[in-house]
Amino acid sequence: MEKTESRPQKIRKLKDFSDGSKQSRYILMTISIIGGFLIWFLITLIPTINTFLASPKQVFAALISESKADGRYFKDITLSLQRVIIGFGAAFIGSIPVAFLMGWYPKVRSLAEPWIQFFRTIPPIALIPLVILAMGLGEPPKYTIIFVAAFLVMVVTIYQGIKEVDKTFIKAAYTFGATDKDLFFDIMIPAAFPFILVGARLGMAASLTTLIAAELTGTVFGLGARIQGAQQFMDTSIVLLGIITIGIIGFILDKILLFIEKRLTSWK
Repeated sequence: MEKTESRPQKIRKLKDFSDGSKQSRYILMTISIIGGFLIWFLITLIPTINTFLASPKQVFAALISESKADGRYFKDITLSLQRVIIGFGAAFIGSIPVAFLMGWYPKVRSLAEPWIQFFRTIPPIALIPLVILAMGLGEPPKYTIIFVAAFLVMVVTIYQGIKEVDKTFIKAAYTFGATDKDLFFDIMIPAAFPFILVGARLGMAASLTTLIAAELTGTVFGLGARIQGAQQFMDTSIVLLGIITIGIIGFILDKILLFIEKRLTSWK
C-alpha cells in the first residue's frame, strides 16, 4: 500500500485585536473623513438630491452666516452642551448607587428591575407631555428628559458589570476571611469600574441623541431647537449644520471619556 504524504498544517496567525499603530490609525481616519466629505459633495451635485440634502459648500456658508448672526450659533452650542452635561451628570451620579444596590441586594434588584426595564423600552420623547405638565417650559424638563435617557442606559450597564464579577474572586476573598465591606470595596468596585466608564460613554451618547427630543419642551435656543426651526422652513443647510455640530460634540466628549477610561483603568 502506498503511503500518503501528510501535508504540513498551515500555522494560523493569531488574530490581532489591537488598535494598531497611531500613525496607521490616524491615516485611515483621515482617509475616512475626506472620503466621506467627497462622497457627500459628489451626491449633492445631483439636483434632485440637492433639494433635500445641502452640499458641504452650503453648510459651510450657513456656518459663517450663523456665526456672524449675533453669535446665535455659539449660544445654541453653549445651551445645548449645558443641558447635556447637567442631565448626564445627574444621571451618572444617580445611576452608580442604584446599580450597586441592585447588584448587592437581591430584594432591591427584584423591586427595581421591572421598572427599569419598563421605562427603558419607552422613548424619552413619549414622556415630554407629562414632563411639560409637571415642570412647565423652563430648563428643568430638558434636564429631566436627558436624565431619564442617560440614567436607564447607565444603570443597566453598570449593574451588568457587577453581575458579571468573577465568582472565583468572591470565593477566594471569603476563604481568606474577607468581610462584606472588604468584598464590596476590594472586589466589587474594582471589577465594576470599567463598566462604570463604559456606562458613562453610553450615557453620554444617549444624552446627545435625546437632546433634540428634550428641546421640544418649549425653547428658542439650542441646537435641537435650531434644527426644528430650520426644518419648518426647509433650510437643509442649517439642519445639517446642527446635526454635524452635535456629532462633532459627541465625538469630542466620547474621546475625552475614552481618554479618562484608559488612564483610570491602566492597572488592568
